[in-house]
Amino acid sequence: MKTAIIHQRFLVSTGISTDTRNIKPGSIFFALKGANFNGNLFAAQAIEKGAICAIVDDKEAALNDKEYIVVKNSLEALQKLAKFHRKFLGIPIIGITGSNGKTTTKELIYNVLSKKYTVTATQGNLNNHIGVPLSLLAMDEETELGLIEMGANHPGEIEFLSNIVMPDYGFITNFGKAHLEGFGSLEGVIQAKSELYRHLKENKRLIFLNLDDDVQRLEINYKHNFTFGTNRKAQVKVTYPETDNAAEIIFNDTTFKSQLSGAYNSKNMAAALCIGLYFKVPVNEIREAIENYIPSNNRSQIIESGSNKIYLDAYNANPTSMMASLQHFNKVKTNTTKIVILGDMGELGNASETEHQVVVNFLENADISEIYLVGKQFKKTTTNKPNIIKFENTENIKKHLQLADLENCSILIKGSRSMALEKILEVFEAKA
Repeated sequence: MKTAIIHQRFLVSTGISTDTRNIKPGSIFFALKGANFNGNLFAAQAIEKGAICAIVDDKEAALNDKEYIVVKNSLEALQKLAKFHRKFLGIPIIGITGSNGKTTTKELIYNVLSKKYTVTATQGNLNNHIGVPLSLLAMDEETELGLIEMGANHPGEIEFLSNIVMPDYGFITNFGKAHLEGFGSLEGVIQAKSELYRHLKENKRLIFLNLDDDVQRLEINYKHNFTFGTNRKAQVKVTYPETDNAAEIIFNDTTFKSQLSGAYNSKNMAAALCIGLYFKVPVNEIREAIENYIPSNNRSQIIESGSNKIYLDAYNANPTSMMASLQHFNKVKTNTTKIVILGDMGELGNASETEHQVVVNFLENADISEIYLVGKQFKKTTTNKPNIIKFENTENIKKHLQLADLENCSILIKGSRSMALEKILEVFEAKA
């Protein structure tokens, strides 16, 4: 009953706020709690700053019955409100998850579908138990299609989020060695990410499948599917040409170019093409949307800095995405000096030492002139190659690069978010 009451207030509000530092006047404030904060302590401040209502789970925080609603758990109330609102709107929603490329794929799909529909999509990577509800609550009656990214680092999370989102369609980008600390193994990753497909199958909803993925191909007997890939059985047949520069795909003898670094992004482009075709977006408009998409937020960016070309993919890294980037970069044919700057991969648990050493073993035989490894995990690896140099942290490699001769170089920068390797760009900007 309280969810319906909160929803009535939500419909006349300006949206949801969870942080008093950026309260929107006319919004509803949810007093969330975490290990180091308690939103109930700031509920009165939220009202003073213009919130029309505060949802609290501490009775003492409710100063009156008009502006405060007391619930058992504020986070659960937010999640219930999001699910209620999703049912209220009743619009088709596409759910996306996977180990790598979720956000890039989501943004490509958004660009494509926006050619024909009013689409509301997850902002940035707000893809967890808080971000997903906020993304659903950003949709309104003008939204024709919803596009929700779902992330997880433990089993059961995708199932939980799917029960909130109730997607009509779903796509898993891939299954890789990400968050092994939480999933335990690659098999654990597959089981956890596949929770999205299990939810869709149980509810007889449609699955988008990449038939070049061995795991996804196992779902081919499920009749509610729409497929793409080089596989002869794919409904959307594509080709992935070899390229040293930005990713490309070929469909119906037409090349779709992109501004995304790395051939591995071609599958993300193909997914956007497939979903666009399913929703009957004209092919020429799909091509235009893909080619005009400019990556940002340190994901698959190609940056020209003076005489240097930088391939920046420093938003995140795991063993699968790291090796895909390195394998592509190793094949790049160029007259420039090839340099790799890699940061530690996080959340690998007991597999961390082994997986970092696997990367180093590959680099020892790679066609790359200079290799810089950054972080405590890479510091533990062993190598006798003189062109592999290790640094404790990002600040130390910045100091080294400031003294280096950086002209006519092709540079790959990749690492986990915690390494903040994008700070290295400051060095190149200063030298440009």
